[in-house]
Amino acid sequence: MKGGERVEQSILKSVKKNLGLEIDYTVFDSEIITYINTAFSTLNDLGVGSASGFSIEDDVAEWDDFLPPTTEKVKLSNTKTYVYLKVRLIFDPPTTSYAIKSFEDQLREIEWRLNVEREATDWVNPMPTVVTPDV
Repeated sequence: MKGGERVEQSILKSVKKNLGLEIDYTVFDSEIITYINTAFSTLNDLGVGSASGFSIEDDVAEWDDFLPPTTEKVKLSNTKTYVYLKVRLIFDPPTTSYAIKSFEDQLREIEWRLNVEREATDWVNPMPTVVTPDV
């Protein structure tokens, strides 16, 4: 990071920056917001973020709104990368099948890693033992 620069906390602005768009260029904001929300929906299905789901409407929502600041940096990093890759594949896909496959492979790996992490910390037995009282 160069002197004085700070990491962008706005979800929309940081995704736009990673897409190579100027933050002030708003022509595609509604499309990008839709794609960001699609990525958040998938993350919710994986058990990442709030159980009630999460979506953005503008550039006000920040990463800390999705995952609390106490979240492990690796999980937050994986989440940011996941959202960017998912949006990039929909909004501005690479021109070669090799690059598309690389993006898809990275997405699957991040999904796997996030799922493994969630299962290690929040796993719930789908077949709980039922104790019946003695009659």
